[in-house]
Amino acid sequence: MPSATIKIFLVHGDPKRLRTAELSNWTGKAVAGPRSEFEGVIGREESGSSGVYFLTGNEPESGKPALYVGEAENIRDRVKVHLEKDFWNQIVFFISKDENLTKAHIRYLEGKLIDQARQANRALVINGQGSGAKLPESDREDMEVFLEKIYQLLPVLGVELLVTSAGKAATDAEKEMLYCEIKGLKAKGRLTPNGFLVLKGSQAVLKERASSLKYPWPLNMRQRLKEEGVLAAEADYLVFKRDEEFSSPSAAAAVVHGGHANGLIAWKNKDGKTLKEIEAT
Repeated sequence: MPSATIKIFLVHGDPKRLRTAELSNWTGKAVAGPRSEFEGVIGREESGSSGVYFLTGNEPESGKPALYVGEAENIRDRVKVHLEKDFWNQIVFFISKDENLTKAHIRYLEGKLIDQARQANRALVINGQGSGAKLPESDREDMEVFLEKIYQLLPVLGVELLVTSAGKAATDAEKEMLYCEIKGLKAKGRLTPNGFLVLKGSQAVLKERASSLKYPWPLNMRQRLKEEGVLAAEADYLVFKRDEEFSSPSAAAAVVHGGHANGLIAWKNKDGKTLKEIEAT
């Protein structure tokens, strides 16, 4: 993505409350706020426009992150019907200050955003089915630019659920491949802006260490990954069936080792230099 200047306005001075965001040389605008300030959010003049919106929170039964993507010719009127849903606690919507988003435009945006959310696989997408609309070539190109700006602003507003964990690394340090080896098994991954990404095909020990019974969070994490189909048994080891991002190198190493591990020591580059040594240089 190209570099950008972002202007964020904190309506009440609190970064967690009602806020607006704009990018330089872009006609779009974002409005975001917590559900507890719903009336203030939809009371904004911008909410009477057409656009796309995001409702984020956690699915009550599983506790997993959840997301709903919608479109409306009048956002204020449309989002009121979602008050009957209890999973969401944040709302973000995007409109055009030029008021030139047609029904076809916003349906196109909605379809693309739903597809991206499912591809990112960071949250349960509440939408029952996809959307979308066919557009003339020139309009389609305009909406692709609009999408790019949405993707730039969403993480700044606290919504990272559309960011693909296997996305392009931002720095040379993040691009360097790292390896974690134990008992003849090998996992590979790299640093990311959000933590550490273990790549598909990486291996992990089949059984947890005895110490994991006393400190069970690695055991619980491995069990969750098995249930979600990320980890599967093959012969006498586990294998990652897809890329999986962790909050830290140590969390990733703990899953590979089957118990607590120091990620700064466990992960090494092709020359055998530990992550700790790499970061010290």
